[in-house]
Amino acid sequence: MLKKIIQKLEYFTILAQNKLTSKQFIFVSSVLVGILSAFAVIVLKTFAHWVFVFATYLTSNTSLFKFGYIKVLLPVIGILLTVFVVKRVLGGTIEKGTSQILYAVAKKASIIPKKQMYAQIITSSLTVGLGGSAGLESPIVITGAAFGSNYAQRFKLSYKDRTLLIGCGVAAGIGAAFNAPIAGVLFAIEVLLVDVSISAFTPIMIAAATGALVSVVVLDETVLLSFKQQQIFDYHNIPYYVLLGICTGFVAVYYSRNFQRVEHYFARLRFTPYKKAFFGASILAIMIFIFPTLFGEGYESIKILSESDPGKLLENTLFSSFRNNSWVLLLFVGLTMLLKVFATGITLGSGGNGGNFAPSLFLGSYVGFFFSKFLNLTGLTALPISNFTLVGMAGILSGLFHAPLTAIFLIAEITGGYSLMIPLMIVASISFAISKRFEKHSLDTKSLVKKGNVFTSNKDTNILSTLDTNSIIQTDYLTVLPNENLEKLVDLISHSNQVIFAVINEENKMLGVVHFNDVRGIIFNQYRVKYTLIKEIMRKPIDVIYPTDSMETVMNKFEKTKVHFLPVIKNGDYFGFISKSIALEAYRTKLKSMTIE
Repeated sequence: MLKKIIQKLEYFTILAQNKLTSKQFIFVSSVLVGILSAFAVIVLKTFAHWVFVFATYLTSNTSLFKFGYIKVLLPVIGILLTVFVVKRVLGGTIEKGTSQILYAVAKKASIIPKKQMYAQIITSSLTVGLGGSAGLESPIVITGAAFGSNYAQRFKLSYKDRTLLIGCGVAAGIGAAFNAPIAGVLFAIEVLLVDVSISAFTPIMIAAATGALVSVVVLDETVLLSFKQQQIFDYHNIPYYVLLGICTGFVAVYYSRNFQRVEHYFARLRFTPYKKAFFGASILAIMIFIFPTLFGEGYESIKILSESDPGKLLENTLFSSFRNNSWVLLLFVGLTMLLKVFATGITLGSGGNGGNFAPSLFLGSYVGFFFSKFLNLTGLTALPISNFTLVGMAGILSGLFHAPLTAIFLIAEITGGYSLMIPLMIVASISFAISKRFEKHSLDTKSLVKKGNVFTSNKDTNILSTLDTNSIIQTDYLTVLPNENLEKLVDLISHSNQVIFAVINEENKMLGVVHFNDVRGIIFNQYRVKYTLIKEIMRKPIDVIYPTDSMETVMNKFEKTKVHFLPVIKNGDYFGFISKSIALEAYRTKLKSMTIE
């Protein structure tokens, strides 16, 4: 039955492709990709929500599971099942993190494997749904991107259209996960796509709106992260929002560095996948036993902190007898805040699948609550705790992902209005500036940087990183020997278009270079041409290029030396030249191919 429905949909889509213009078909495609991404969100979010409800019910209503024993067992089961599925169903490997989308767009012509349309859903639902301390948004984004890429491949669309539909899938995923279509559009453009023209906004917006609409219609609103209660913004509190921005910036740096340390630790372990999973899950289980709010995405605890009775956070924990003690609650929140990075790192490093988007919101809310609650308890001021809890989320999200616009509009949308726009802008921008100062790359691009694939907010750097230095090396340049006279050089100049020549010895070692400008003044002096040796006028090259240099390094050398040609040395021998004009032409060609119109 399902197969017949899919075949009919495919038939009508092919019919639409034949009848519509290419731009009209992209609009139709953006709707379809948006719907597919939204249903992936619905499956993931619903499963994770009901597992949380199940665990909470058992913890609250049965003596056997008091103090969260079920919350201790479920993450262990979830991570072990995830490893089993990866090994037995997915061929032993699975790509994690949204950085793979960047890599696919830049290096793989926007081709994302088909298995990513279901692999992320299965593995992340097992990990996060059963209590792993990570988020579902990264798997949602990858799944949406995979839908967009494979849809485009099925209907033989161009690279630009494939990339555009990847952006549509990403925007729809975020839009559906938070009922925040504007944030979805901004996330796709600010974090993932290399370059987008204004005209490309329309299909991305259509997809984001479609995803959000499907999510609202089908998904229970209690599953979504949303806030109805917030207090009025008071401009007198601006200095405190500035301080919160500074705090979230440094906490984002703390999270980014420690997450990487935990991942590296597990990567170096010489355990079998199952032993590594059990080892990591056991540590996570102990952490969740003491701090149950580390269970799953943690969105329920964010809602509790933003409400009028945050003491509910201590119910059904080892600290339930201190429910009404504000200082104990503050200590509990502070310790949870510091441990979240280790819980998430262990979840993902030991074999689970998920992302850092939800943990960033979790951490941000805890930082905002801790900051404002502490100041209130000291009697220094009376801050609106719920507002600081919400704005703190934008601070960490902006700092970790280097995406201030996404952070600002996401929190504005999930709070149901823009009354907190000014503090959101203050906190997100300050946090971003501090994080950028200490961490050049966002959390998601660090793994690419480690492999030599640098993707940053600098579009020029991004494009240069996709070019191969070897592809623009010219190896057919004529060369001269040092003991030859200028007659040989003049003859070469008259019979070629070269203006620069490498001077090499019998072993092909480079001794220097001679430029046409170096002999321009004596080329018509027969006596000097006949009796001047090339070694007398050659000069050392200002700099050299190696085939292993990145294109960014090559362009920096051209900028530094102010020359138009640089020699290439390979394994100590002369290899050829790179022309600045050819390098720039390669850049312009790549820029044109990567600009989504």
